[in-house]
Order: sequence, then structure tokens, then C-alpha cells
Amino acid sequence: MPLHLARWTGLAGSTLLAVAAFVGGALPSSPHKVNPLSIWQGPNGPLLIAIWSVGLGLMGYAWWALRDRVPSARWALVTVGLWLVPLLVAPPLGSRDVYAYACQGATYAAGFSPYEQGVSALPCPWLETVSPIWRDTAAPYGPLFVLLAGAVVKITGSLVGSIVLFRLLALAGLALTAACLPVLARRCGIPEGRALWLALGSPLVGVHLVSGAHNDAMMVGLLVAGLALVASRPGRPGPLLAAGVILGLAGALKATALVVVPFAALAAIAGAYSVRALVRDGGWVAGGALAAVVGATFGAGLDFGWITGLAQGGDVIAWTSPPTAVGQTVGYLALPFGWHVDALPATRGIGMAVLALLLVWLWWRARTREPLWHAGLALTATVAMAPLFHPWYWMWPLAVLAATARRTGWFALVTLISSFLLLPDGTGLARYTKTAGAPLMTLLVIVVTVRLVRSARARRRPATVEAGDAHR
Repeated sequence: MPLHLARWTGLAGSTLLAVAAFVGGALPSSPHKVNPLSIWQGPNGPLLIAIWSVGLGLMGYAWWALRDRVPSARWALVTVGLWLVPLLVAPPLGSRDVYAYACQGATYAAGFSPYEQGVSALPCPWLETVSPIWRDTAAPYGPLFVLLAGAVVKITGSLVGSIVLFRLLALAGLALTAACLPVLARRCGIPEGRALWLALGSPLVGVHLVSGAHNDAMMVGLLVAGLALVASRPGRPGPLLAAGVILGLAGALKATALVVVPFAALAAIAGAYSVRALVRDGGWVAGGALAAVVGATFGAGLDFGWITGLAQGGDVIAWTSPPTAVGQTVGYLALPFGWHVDALPATRGIGMAVLALLLVWLWWRARTREPLWHAGLALTATVAMAPLFHPWYWMWPLAVLAATARRTGWFALVTLISSFLLLPDGTGLARYTKTAGAPLMTLLVIVVTVRLVRSARARRRPATVEAGDAHR
């Protein structure tokens, strides 16, 4: 596709998505759907689905077509900026989380801890806008975000004003990503334009980070900024301490950002790896991150209840999470035998155990090769093994992999597929396609596992053969 055609194709797609937001997006007054067919049966249902699908298709196709041939960083930023303009002035799309942000901010502003009670206990003045499943659950976000949400509500005093300010915070996160990602890409030998295009040009950014105003945008911005500072100043205590603080602030927004800290500590080493070098250089990063998390927690006047709030994601059951899909499939296979098996606790527990092993293994490998790329893989594993997957979660590894990975096809494909998992009003298709989706995801897990095992064996075989030849 020619460059100018791709630019205007994507703009047409984002404009259609903005129209879909006005026709039937995640509006404050829209009813809470319990059946995805209800959006089709609404007064503008067929038209809404058509506009949404065509808009996503155009924007996604233009992004995919240029994923490996963006002419420059400037061209990428100008194009992405054009695509985001229509979505900036449209109502929220794809999720109602921004209303939960406002209610959690109202709870905190009123002097209560959102980690001790749900937003229905205040009650929040905009309680009816929040999805019922999240009204009585503790906030799963870090203390820094709770502090920001409280400030947003105090400053604006209204729901619309809060949405606008949350969206501006998301834009600030994207601007920070745009400023720091080229630094990270240069240090990793990746073209700046390609990195910016992959990280910022997909429909996930426009629909979920800008229109949906998700706090992931701020988290990703701080994450990229911290990693870029580590990559550009290894071995220097001052910059490394600052980088650790930045990464800690990202973790104080959403705890999953802390997964990268051990890998950032490796990247901080000037010279070859050794335990002494890790303590000497990586210790500044780890210490800065720890200080930032603890400081944000007590600075907000809160405790560490936000850690237990992370478990609330398990209330949603959707096959887009591989451990959840395996548990669902086990239950389906048991039904013909008259067994009613709830395998979700077991498979999700196994998923967490596998994640722990994967993170340790990735860190061990990263000691001698590309620690920042392994940080992207660690975020990928975190998203894959979590009991719940939302499309915007994929932005965590996407931003890091865009600046560190040589091969782009696999994570670009996941990005594209993830963009189509939600309807404009926030209805998740995965929850209503589980009979087919769970077995297919389980099959994919089996295929990927087999391929990874075979690949690991193939890498070890030449070393074994060489060692045998040496002994002869």
C-alpha cells in the first residue's frame, strides 16, 4: 500500500470509529448489556456494528501494511497524530473503565480507601455508569493512580470533566512514549520509525488508550522512559537511580510494570555480567523502584491493599486468558461423563506457577544477552499467564517489543486480533464465544508449547554434538 494511501485509509477508519462512539459507544447513559446480541437488536444495531467493523478493519489494515516499512519517525508521529484526532473528541469506546476511575477517585477524595470497599459504598455520584461487576470490588490499581484519580475528581467535580482530564493524562503518557521510545530503539538497534509505528499506530492505542482513557497509557509511558534511561546511561548511579524511580512510579500505577525491574537491573550493568556488577549498578535501579512504590503508597495515605485488589480480575471468565481457556476446556471434556468439574482454580494456579518459572528462566537468559528484549518477553508471559486478558493489556509488551525485537510478525498479529475482541459499547465477545474459543485457545497453547520445547531441544543439540566431538 502506498504511504499516502495508508495514511488516509487509517484516518478514514478512525473517523468511522469516532462515529461509532456517538452512535453506540460506552456512553454514560447506555444500558449495561448482558447479551452481545442486544447491541445488534438496538435501534441502530446493524449500522453500528458495520461502522465499527469497517473502521477497525481500515485502521488495522493500514497499520499492518506498513509495520516494517515506515519511512521515518516524523512520518509515523504525524500519521498517528492525525488518526487520534477524531477519537479525542468522541465518547469512550470499548470499555467503561473510565467511569470506574472517576468513582474510585470520588471515593478517595471523600476520605475513604478504595482498597477497603467498592465504589457502591460511598456511594459514587456516578455509580450507575460503572459496570455492575466492578461496583463492589476493591480498586486493582496502584496508589499513585488512586491519588491522581482523586485529584482529577477534585479539580473537575463532574463526570464529563473527569473523562476529559483522564484522557489528557492518557495523552501525556503517549507523548512520553513517543519521546522516549526512539532512544530505547536506537540503543537496541531498531529503526525509530518502525518502533513508533508499531507501538502507537495500532487500533489498540486509538480505541483503548485515547478514547477509553485507560491508565495503561501512563504506565507504558513511564515504563518506556525508565527503560530508555537505563539503556542510555548504564553504570551511572544518578541516572540509574532516576530510572528506578520512574519504573517504580509505573508500578505504582499498575503493579505489572514491576516485572521489568529485574531486567532493567541487568541492562544497567556497564560491562560484563557478574554478581558484583549487578549489585553495584542494578542495585540503583531496584532501590529507586522500591523507594518510589513505598513513597507513593504512604504519600497517598494508603496501605498495600492494592496488592490484594489485583486478584479481583479473576471474577471475569473469558477464554482470551490461556489458563482460563484450559480450565474451561477441561470442564467441557468432563461433561459427557457426567462430571461437573471447576478446573479454573487449578489451571489458573498452574498458570501463575508457570509464570514464576518463566520469569526466572527469562531473567537467567538475559544475563548474557539482550536484557531489554527479555523484559518485553517477560511482559508477554505476564499477559499470557494472567487469569484475565483485556485487549489493552497487550500494550504493555507491545511498547517494549516494538523497540527491542527483530521479528515483528507474531506480536503485531496478536495486536490486530486483540483489537476485534470488544464491541464499541464495551461488550466482550470472548465471554459469549467460550464454547468455541476455549478449545481453540487450548489447542493453541498445546501447539505453542510443543514448538517451544522442540526449539529448545534443537538449540541444545548442536552444543551436545560439539561436546561429544571434543571428547573423541
